[in-house]
Amino acid sequence: MSAYDLIIKNGTVVTADSLVQGDIAIKNGKIKQLSTEKPLDSNADRVINAKGLHVLPGLIDSHVHFNEPGRTEWEGLETGSKSLAAGGATTFFDMPLNSTPPVIDKPNLDIKKACANDKSVVNARFWGGLVPGNIQKLKELHEGGVIGFKAFMSPSGIKDFNNADDVTLFKGMKEVASLGSILAVHAESTVICEQLAEEKQRQGKTSARDFVESRPIISEIEAVQRVISYAEATGCKLHIVHASSRKVVEVIREAQQRGVDVTVETCPHYLALTVNDLEEKGGIAKCMPPLRDEEEVEDLWAAVANGEINVIGSDHSPAPADMKVITDNYFEGWGGISGAQSTLNILLTEGHFKRGLTLEKIVELTAVNPAKRFGLTTKGVIAAGFDADITLVDLTKSFELKNEDLFYRHQHSPYIGKTYQGKVTTTIVNGEVVFENDRVNADK
Repeated sequence: MSAYDLIIKNGTVVTADSLVQGDIAIKNGKIKQLSTEKPLDSNADRVINAKGLHVLPGLIDSHVHFNEPGRTEWEGLETGSKSLAAGGATTFFDMPLNSTPPVIDKPNLDIKKACANDKSVVNARFWGGLVPGNIQKLKELHEGGVIGFKAFMSPSGIKDFNNADDVTLFKGMKEVASLGSILAVHAESTVICEQLAEEKQRQGKTSARDFVESRPIISEIEAVQRVISYAEATGCKLHIVHASSRKVVEVIREAQQRGVDVTVETCPHYLALTVNDLEEKGGIAKCMPPLRDEEEVEDLWAAVANGEINVIGSDHSPAPADMKVITDNYFEGWGGISGAQSTLNILLTEGHFKRGLTLEKIVELTAVNPAKRFGLTTKGVIAAGFDADITLVDLTKSFELKNEDLFYRHQHSPYIGKTYQGKVTTTIVNGEVVFENDRVNADK
């Protein structure tokens, strides 16, 4: 019998602190040894020679919308998880709103878990929803294992997942705090966005830029300031999702400095796309909050490099192609970007190679920090005793992303046609190779 199931030899292992040459030994889904001083004996069922490759902890995507059950025509757990594996992600947190029924009580959570057990090729965790009328259900969701709770401060676009009014938000945060859990918030002001949108459309102003101007950065700032005040009053841990501007991040930084337990996440599309892309690509590039101007993109990169951003999640929010078609009214069409497969490619190409972002910082943002923030004590790090969730990347390889490369149910994305530097060669989940040679190996 072999001593190990798998050994990864001769790779450059990336941690949040350093890059080291080493061999990794894996047994029963766990990392048993990371040897940086001498090579490990190749006493394993399989040996992967990672010479010339960088070995990263698998990405933890804290923000995806996989829509199953009930809306699998948008995206499913099988296709969505395969996309993540192809992009080097080994764990995802699925949002509660897009499935039918939504995850707002434990029976619905159990349905979602069963689907994932059958279909997902990577590790699955789930957010529970905070909506008007379900505060009494939060405890059972917490005991059922949700990673935390999600609330919208503005309409979600899903009829059976209503946004939380201020009273629901405050009372819900008291309950979340009592459970020792965390609340993730989509923070845009309903009043600001709805009034500006109504005014724009009444005047016949429906261009891409009109849509963006109807959801201004101040709308995010107002909502973030409000929910932070509720966090201070209730003691609730808070996570602000998809901040589109450094100006939003600055508000959160100020709260952190005065002791509020709040973190912030941004998304690859706010680091790689601008309003110009929305104008050129149409609905494929529509999201909420919307894309911003080039100056905001550069400021957000500065925030990333400066350690002001805690987590980067894809906010993969797919829909069928016919729901993304926009002719002349950008207030119509589903707002959500398909991007889960491209997170690491964007961070490497736009961050590491173009702007000098270190590989260590990428690992911190995509693996170490989400694991710490959301209590995944055995993930996010390549070290003995941790889960063998690992991604191998060839930084010397470049490729142009094509539709047929995507594993999504609907093979469209605003990143199609772009050239990326750094290619995922292998993704390992709990010690099992699930992606290699551009193919997903898992039989699901």
